[in-house]
Amino acid sequence: MSDFTSNFWNLYIAITTVVALVFCAWLLIAVGRDKGKASETTHVWDGDLTELNNQLPNWWRGLFWALLIFSVGYLIYYPGLGSFKGLGNWTQVGQLEKEMIALENQTRPMYDRFLAMSAEDLAKDQKAMVTAERIFQNTCARCHGSDARGFIGYTNLRSGAWSWGGDPADIEYSIAEGRTGIMMPMGDALGGEPGVKAVVAYMRSLSGLDHDASKVAQGETLFEENCVACHGMDAKGMKDIGAPDLTDNVWVHGGTERAMEKVVALGRNSDLADGDFAMPPHKEVLSKGQIHLLTAYVWGLTNK
Repeated sequence: MSDFTSNFWNLYIAITTVVALVFCAWLLIAVGRDKGKASETTHVWDGDLTELNNQLPNWWRGLFWALLIFSVGYLIYYPGLGSFKGLGNWTQVGQLEKEMIALENQTRPMYDRFLAMSAEDLAKDQKAMVTAERIFQNTCARCHGSDARGFIGYTNLRSGAWSWGGDPADIEYSIAEGRTGIMMPMGDALGGEPGVKAVVAYMRSLSGLDHDASKVAQGETLFEENCVACHGMDAKGMKDIGAPDLTDNVWVHGGTERAMEKVVALGRNSDLADGDFAMPPHKEVLSKGQIHLLTAYVWGLTNK
């Protein structure tokens, strides 16, 4: 974007603004020179009805001068003349930071009280949960939905399925530090499409979904040879690496055969740099009190 900007526009705005103010002042002086009786014009109606040029009332001219003086003072104190920052050094960022500090000072006692409570106790506090829900709607709903049920590629927080662990400490770490994981593409390792379909048939059988029973035995063998390192012998996953439980019938990226085959064959990158399904860290966006309160809210969705 910097290739399309230069100091020219700063000068253009500053000069245009100054010229406009000078012109307005000149216009006021010019129309105020003719004193006394109103002058006639050439506009005549009905033979003797003549339009007059009346002088502007003094109150109107005084108000205009006051506005011009105010405008000059405003442009001296605040930024408005191109790159001139103004004597007050006011900026939008600075104003926002002041307001954020004021808000933090105002809400700190409340969040200090929340930090002193366990997530389990907070989840029972209805007033605290009202505040937590507002934080969730402002911060988390765009990915997990306003009802926290997620979308394809984004976790349903009401499902009770936690790839990284569902204890309050696990949830709080996920919110604060974020989570990144990767599902390696297994198409080649499984021998192509036939092997992928067999493994998917086995996975669907674990969740009680419709499947091709003739492929389950082959899929189980391939699963034990290629998938247990992450998902475990019982296919219930490993929270230390974010490997999901394949027996709970919860499928973040879709539970159709086609969707499951695509994930198994092509993998799924959840790296913040390359993937679009990563959980970003929020410790720079939310305070510790807000994260703790949000943890209680998310935990409470599946622990009434």
